[in-house]
Amino acid sequence: MKPIVEYTDFRLYMRDFYEERKRCSAFSWREFSKVAGFSSPSYMKVVCDGKSNLSRIGIERTGAAMGLSGFEMDYFREMVVFGQAESEDKKKETYERMLAMAKAHKVRVLEGDLFEYYETWRNPVLRELAPIMPGATPGELAKMCYPEVSAQEVQQSLHFLTKSGLLKKDSENFVQSETSLRGTTDATRLAMRGMHRIMSRLATPALELPKEVRNFSGVTMGLSRDSFGKIEKVLDECRQKIIEIAAEEKNIEQVYRVNLQLFPLTKNVKEGDDEHV
Repeated sequence: MKPIVEYTDFRLYMRDFYEERKRCSAFSWREFSKVAGFSSPSYMKVVCDGKSNLSRIGIERTGAAMGLSGFEMDYFREMVVFGQAESEDKKKETYERMLAMAKAHKVRVLEGDLFEYYETWRNPVLRELAPIMPGATPGELAKMCYPEVSAQEVQQSLHFLTKSGLLKKDSENFVQSETSLRGTTDATRLAMRGMHRIMSRLATPALELPKEVRNFSGVTMGLSRDSFGKIEKVLDECRQKIIEIAAEEKNIEQVYRVNLQLFPLTKNVKEGDDEHV
């Protein structure tokens, strides 16, 4: 099945998902509808046939039933809005977001390399840095990194990136391919958790950099589950907008990292000793 960013029709994506599952197992429209939480055994088929739309809750249920998460879920949401929008302005606005996401997340499945890629900050940084320094040696690339790194470590990362297809060697220059890493939901979540830990640690020494090249801010606040959800949505929208801006950049000068973090500093006073992990 093609990556989701190669689709613009959410009904076609759902149908292809269904056909793919059906080829591999005794999957049915009844089971698809049941997994998505719909009481009607034919609801998914009705939607795919264009005879019914997905509500906001229906979008979330359907995406979860297809195992979507992260940017794939974001893209699916936009694709449904695009497919169900009645005004041309709304369609155009949504389609532009879809294009930006597709450009930023051209995907090939490389599950075997997933953990190796995310086990060090060097891999994602050098994937961005090497293409904007044509002809640079590993030593020259190493000198451009704020966290101290050796030329040998740079060489090791470049070898991995080219071997896995994340970078391509064009003569003496590196070119970023349209490939990115994706694995199963559980594998991706586990790998990304490790990368979040690494990138969070890198943020502390970055406080010593000049204010002109970094931005730090924060707020401590009391929240309910409802307000947490609203803020989470705002952060998701902010992240997507940042991705769109970066995808449109044609004159890259530096490699940056944005950490969007929202986490509890206390237990829930209304839930006793229960903790969320």
